[in-house]
Amino acid sequence: MHAPGTTEEALLYLFIAAALGSFVGNIKVRGNSLGVAAVLFVGLAIGALKPEVKIPEAIKLMGLAIFVYSIGLSSGPSFFSSLKKRGTSNLLLALLALSVLSICIWGAALFFGFDASGAAGLLSGITTNTPALAGLLDAIHSQGGEQAQEMSNNAVVGYSISYPMGVLGLMIAVAVMQRVFRVDYAAETRELGSEFPSGQPIIHQTVEIQAPEVIGAPLRELKQRFSTRVVFGRMRRGELYSLCHWETAFEAGDLVSIIGEEAEVARVAALLGHPMAEDLSDNLSVFGMRRVFVSNPKVAGKTVASLNLPEKYQVVLTRIRRGDVDSIVEPETVLELGDRIRILAKESDLKDLVRIFGDSYEHLSHIDLLSFGLGMGLGILLGSIEMVLPGGILFSLGFAGGPLVAGLLLSYVRRSGPILWTLPYSANLTLRQIGLMLMLAAIGINSGATFLSTMLSPVGPQMFLSGALVSILGGMIILFAGYRLLRIPFILLIGMISHHPANLDFANNKAGNKIPTYGYALVYPLLLIGKIIFVQVLWQVLKLWGL
Repeated sequence: MHAPGTTEEALLYLFIAAALGSFVGNIKVRGNSLGVAAVLFVGLAIGALKPEVKIPEAIKLMGLAIFVYSIGLSSGPSFFSSLKKRGTSNLLLALLALSVLSICIWGAALFFGFDASGAAGLLSGITTNTPALAGLLDAIHSQGGEQAQEMSNNAVVGYSISYPMGVLGLMIAVAVMQRVFRVDYAAETRELGSEFPSGQPIIHQTVEIQAPEVIGAPLRELKQRFSTRVVFGRMRRGELYSLCHWETAFEAGDLVSIIGEEAEVARVAALLGHPMAEDLSDNLSVFGMRRVFVSNPKVAGKTVASLNLPEKYQVVLTRIRRGDVDSIVEPETVLELGDRIRILAKESDLKDLVRIFGDSYEHLSHIDLLSFGLGMGLGILLGSIEMVLPGGILFSLGFAGGPLVAGLLLSYVRRSGPILWTLPYSANLTLRQIGLMLMLAAIGINSGATFLSTMLSPVGPQMFLSGALVSILGGMIILFAGYRLLRIPFILLIGMISHHPANLDFANNKAGNKIPTYGYALVYPLLLIGKIIFVQVLWQVLKLWGL
């Protein structure tokens, strides 16, 4: 056995923390679990029991950079799209939420006398934001001088103590405020149906055309007139089968297959005629169906319309599955590596169409090391740039913010000549989990001894009480302002302020659909960058106050 504190022993305990943390994180209590965040708490326990074990700083920073860069790559398109549609309200909500929580923590620090690094750690813990903590530790390491290690430990302790209440407190706030506002989630879902898919199952229904107002009109006109959110697939006229296209004009008695969410399918069926029990998809003599992976980098990042497939083939793309969510394919749908597309086309054309999309599961597991390495390098360079904020406060994006911003920008650009910046969904998720695991295990093990001593001191209970009060009261204030002042639908709002996957799962359960997930995606990158900045600014301000 090697002497205590060697690199081999550090790596051994690093992976023990990862394994046990993964096991603990999967344990559910009343439907909720800590997830990968449990790695941090197992790391703290190991660090408390084995204070001589220290994980090299480079491992923590590498994990952090990989984690935030992969988040940026997956969030860029939705982030910039949301800025165009809801930019003002998103920005105001983010600033409001971070300002309210920061002011509350500032007041608690003055009242209880918390040191600056511990209070900043409390803020990152209440928002359950590990990149913000890592950014704070990065700033402390570069500016803390001889007290850097002590301040780093205090920051991790504050984060660890307030983290559980950051999750639970927000759930309490949501449960209280939805009762106060008497929220009708079903009504809000209907109002937002044209903007966000609810994540409801996609179905198909055969309809017989009977309504006089739709007979003879081109499908392009009908979709605009009735604002339909369905895909028109097979059509049977007499004994002749065909596929619908933009210029298709229906005749009375035509049988048409429509695909979409159940409520929208029912609405469109009533407009066209009446539903039929016959299933056109049962007839495979003319048109076949395949579900294929998008693995060809040449089509990734392009819209379905830009492929111009109907000009060469009789084809309809009906559904797309991204992650665990199915939705219908629309002309403006942007294809990403890892998507699964359902293709409806002639059997003779299916081979060509499959080749266009790629359909290689093995290829989706590969990582383009050229684009990944260049992107990470750009992010680290960006994070090293120092800026001077008002008051002479030095600030840099560091290993947390630099790769995140680089990932957001590069995923929005998507492609630079032959270089495709985005990653397949599965590869991105794997890298994100690995980076987060390395970072959490390293932070926990290196801070375990300090965490134990603080919890046994009078300061520990005070920090826990502060975290609980700030999380619950702050959450209620943010929900009130977002719903009443910014007029954000509550179903979106509870997703926007979800700091943790457990909070998002709680929000989805309350709503009964996946719309809170879209709210989460709209502001997650904005809040993530904001948390990194606000935590560091709070640390600097409290230092100036002498804490």
